[in-house]
Amino acid sequence: MIVQVRLGGSSYDVVIEHGCLQRAGELLRLDRRSMIVTDSGVPREYAETVAAQCSAPEIFVVGQGEGSKSFPVLEKILSKMLACGFTRGDCVVAVGGGVVGDLAGFVSAVYMRGVDFYNIPTTVLSQVDSSVGGKTAINLDGMKNIVGAFRQPKKVLIDPDTLRTLPPRQVSNGLAEAVKMALASDAELFRLFETQAVSDVLDTVIERSVRTKADVVAQDETEQGLRRVLNFGHTIGHAIESFEGLHGLYHGECVALGMLPMCSETVRARLVPVLEKLGLPTALTFDEQAVRDAMIHDKKMQKDGVVAVYVDSVGSFRLKTTPVEALTKALALIPKGETTR
Repeated sequence: MIVQVRLGGSSYDVVIEHGCLQRAGELLRLDRRSMIVTDSGVPREYAETVAAQCSAPEIFVVGQGEGSKSFPVLEKILSKMLACGFTRGDCVVAVGGGVVGDLAGFVSAVYMRGVDFYNIPTTVLSQVDSSVGGKTAINLDGMKNIVGAFRQPKKVLIDPDTLRTLPPRQVSNGLAEAVKMALASDAELFRLFETQAVSDVLDTVIERSVRTKADVVAQDETEQGLRRVLNFGHTIGHAIESFEGLHGLYHGECVALGMLPMCSETVRARLVPVLEKLGLPTALTFDEQAVRDAMIHDKKMQKDGVVAVYVDSVGSFRLKTTPVEALTKALALIPKGETTR
């Protein structure tokens, strides 16, 4: 199955196919130097499978987690590419989750002002969301994705077979992003979450999520308007992640919490059981002042506040510029309590 991201000269295909990892050499242009970026949490065999299909591969393994999205790690990869003689005609291949995709994509954007980039996501989160759309970034001073660039991949390969090695919590973590898109843009997908076992419909969840994101990105590549819908749950979620994430919360878990204050009471009543069903948190005791301070540094902050996404009914959304103080008050809608992980 192929989903096309239509961006004129920057258009590309997202291939969703069981076993396509073994066909990377057929589907991608790997007859050149290829810097394969992966992390220590990804089964080594995935990167090696890709490398075996390259004419001149280099594998660079970074540490697992957000800490690898940093200037020191970025510099190490760039230095390795320079030492290996990479030119503007070569490529970077991400094999892993969202952290690897963000980092490798940014490497491709800045090395010699841009080399080709391929993304092979191996987590639910990256397959349903972050591998599509061209957002690449690293973190700075504890703030997520503050330094980055829009860099569309040349192609994305989504092999659902790679999800078999994921622990259940990582599956749940990624599904939060699919729930986000369902709530804001796909009522039928949300009904699937309510009525079906996700394990029975995971291929459908991936496809519908990718189609939703591809459609949004095609209409608003650089987030001037419509694409802001993809930030649903992220304004508060990223702020929580900046602090609470250091204590063990994953990105999707923070997004799940961040969606709660941005829904109507009716939607929240449907959302909470879905989050619980997926093993995602619905309560957290946290430092509200610290979260408020993080929101002030949000890269989407404008003079009058943040353009926040609200869902009043499942399958639709509205954008509203919201002052930080109003968002701070909304934090009270996140129930206090311990998360279960």
